[in-house]
Amino acid sequence: MEREKNDSPASRKRSFTFGAYGSVDRFTCGEEKRDESAEGNILDILDSPDRERQPFLSAHSNQRDTELFEIIEKLQGSRIDEQRCEFPLPLKSQFLTMGGDLPLILPSKLGGYWIDPPLEKPVDVSPTSSHHGFDPENYDIMERDKEAKIFHEFFRSRYHHSFTAVDPILGPLVLSVCLEDEENKLRVILRMKECSLHGIFSVSLFPNIPSAVDLAKMLCDRVTVSNFDVVCYLKAPELITAFDEHRVSPNFKFGILWQKDGQFTEEDILSNNEESEGFKEFLSILGDTIQLQGFTGFRGGLDVCHGQTGNEAVFTSFQGRQIMFHVVTKLPFTECDPQQLQRKRHIGNDIVALVYQEGQTPFLSDVVKSHFLHCFLVVRRIQTVEEKGEPAYQVSVTAREDVPPFGPFLPDPPIFAKRSLLRNFLLTKLINAEISCYKAQQFSRLELRTRSSLLESLQAELSTRSQCMMGHPSLSGLSSSEGARGTAEGSGGFIENFKRAIRVRSHSFETLGVPRKIGGSAAQKPKTEKDGDSDKSQGILPALSDTLGSTELRDQASPQEVT
Repeated sequence: MEREKNDSPASRKRSFTFGAYGSVDRFTCGEEKRDESAEGNILDILDSPDRERQPFLSAHSNQRDTELFEIIEKLQGSRIDEQRCEFPLPLKSQFLTMGGDLPLILPSKLGGYWIDPPLEKPVDVSPTSSHHGFDPENYDIMERDKEAKIFHEFFRSRYHHSFTAVDPILGPLVLSVCLEDEENKLRVILRMKECSLHGIFSVSLFPNIPSAVDLAKMLCDRVTVSNFDVVCYLKAPELITAFDEHRVSPNFKFGILWQKDGQFTEEDILSNNEESEGFKEFLSILGDTIQLQGFTGFRGGLDVCHGQTGNEAVFTSFQGRQIMFHVVTKLPFTECDPQQLQRKRHIGNDIVALVYQEGQTPFLSDVVKSHFLHCFLVVRRIQTVEEKGEPAYQVSVTAREDVPPFGPFLPDPPIFAKRSLLRNFLLTKLINAEISCYKAQQFSRLELRTRSSLLESLQAELSTRSQCMMGHPSLSGLSSSEGARGTAEGSGGFIENFKRAIRVRSHSFETLGVPRKIGGSAAQKPKTEKDGDSDKSQGILPALSDTLGSTELRDQASPQEVT
């Protein structure tokens, strides 16, 4: 009975890249039944003459030895074919022998992705395509948060007031009010857990300037508090600006994969080493190849001191933004690792990746397993324009189904012959793709949770510091004592926590609000990176372990939250 139970379908582990250290997230799925003949061969090898001369060994001991060697075999065996999504063999042969032009992207058999241009629908019903052809003037970059810079632009240079409250339903609230005398207007911002609301009211509408409670209820009728506390902390504008602009960054990082003809699996694509002339030319369109050693710009998580992430990378500046590309062929190659985790730890933690194709082999939407990758831009070199001697490129896009469509629109047909047009289109499309991916359910849920923690910390900091300024008896010594402790131990309240988090900000689990290490002293100084704040990326939100409770930390540390 016990033996039959051991031979029944068991759970097998499947690995995914997760986090910045190449670790794996494991979950179980059904396992195919073992071949009895193969098991018999293993047992025959294990049997020896000495073993035959020991008939007194019990059946339980033989079974235990068998199970031990089965475990060893599983650990030493290759699980690559079981943990990767690839084309069935008949389909592979069919594609390799099929003539004509094949699509750049094929959907996953499990669904969950949209493709543009679609395979079977006309172009005019494509989610992002357009019949208007090339129109570089419409290559506009999306804004991640349109309300982020309002406080810095309109409030800090004018006389204004801020207020805090804790609503029994909405939670912490931070209200800012500014009187624009030159236009006779009141400008108001109400910060809540879900979002920030901004409104402008004409002073002539009111016989008297409304109270903070009335202004808050004008913006959100769900506000139930009866009074707000005045913020009188001198550094309050700095704290509020840091909160408002925590999602604003001019830096982006994207992965670049090279898919050669006949490559269907993740292992094949990640194992490419030598770059073809066509691939080098394509990289030159996107940016410049730079030496990582001593690089002072945005590094995108790459090592610029010790060469542990390779010696070169592709970098560019575009419309005031710095972009670092994680090129698969320039990341370290591990000879004995078919999964190439040293490469996937970077590309698998990007949100958007670009796939360069040479040949007719389609790219499968979910062939690269990652919790973070939500969108792929696929570019195929298709022909040469004889009169100019320049290559032409066809473009297609695929993203998870909960990622909203984004511009710029693909032309009809989606083919680019000019390098400058292709560069402007791809860079704009990549940036907009990442911004749009943040609206997917997985990222928006984590973003909301971390925003709530940041706002709670901000409200508590402003309230406590204001009471100190007003000489509250129980908090009279807080300002000086905490200031000294913050300087010595690195824990100086909201703004110090925020600055430390920004220095280690990346698209790993820390970016999603999960701390790298929950235990230990909260007052320890983090390791300072060489480029410091220059590595501030476009990640969702920083990890502020000092501002989160133990329950919140446990929730955010669970890998199942991001499945």
